[in-house]
Amino acid sequence: VSSAKGGVGKSTIAVNLALAFARQGHRSGVLDTDIYGPSIPTLMGLSGQPRLSENDQLIPLSNYGVKSMSMGYLVAESAPVVWRGLMVMKALQQLLHEVDWGGLDILVLDLPPGTGDTQLTITQQLRLDGAVVVSTPQDIALKDAVKGLEMFKKVEVPILGMVQNMSLFACPQCGYETHIFGKAGVERTCERYRVELLADLPLDARICEDADRGTPTVVAEPESGRARAFMRLANRIGTKVGLGTM
Repeated sequence: VSSAKGGVGKSTIAVNLALAFARQGHRSGVLDTDIYGPSIPTLMGLSGQPRLSENDQLIPLSNYGVKSMSMGYLVAESAPVVWRGLMVMKALQQLLHEVDWGGLDILVLDLPPGTGDTQLTITQQLRLDGAVVVSTPQDIALKDAVKGLEMFKKVEVPILGMVQNMSLFACPQCGYETHIFGKAGVERTCERYRVELLADLPLDARICEDADRGTPTVVAEPESGRARAFMRLANRIGTKVGLGTM
């Protein structure tokens, strides 16, 4: 799950997607590959150092039926990762190759912003079933999302589609609807680059509140329309990557 742009809700979508797969009965995991700004510990409501297996591999932390691994489990929450590129790549190698997942049906990777070393390392060292690119409808976010699309094409990773996030805000008091970040920007980009629009998710304060509490929407409000939107997204992606129904 990528965006090439920060602040568009990519990590929240990645976690809810992994949880949606788990609700469908799959053995699901999520890997936070953002070394400098890991979000998965907060979103999953987890903290603490992972233990080592008999083979000296990191054992993922689990919550809500989903296994997770993140740089955020290996450093203090308030500690900045002030590292140069070689150290970052060493940490990324550990996350990619030294985690004992114990067998999964699907692993969701939450990629950091950009199209640099981290993205190239992941696409070169792992066999990826596909990429999901997240963006808001705003032009400034779409410019970077397009760079992400072009990157995945260049490294020959299948593009499963795009997700338009924070597209519509409905006032909880009066019900008035407005497109704060513009309208249909991701739809137009999908048409231009011939990729599928996988989901159109609203801007909803409750999704943010759920994430901040460490109880993402799929588990906090499983019967809500917001959670059902994530479930539909998981169904679409699961079909595309050959993940059978349980």
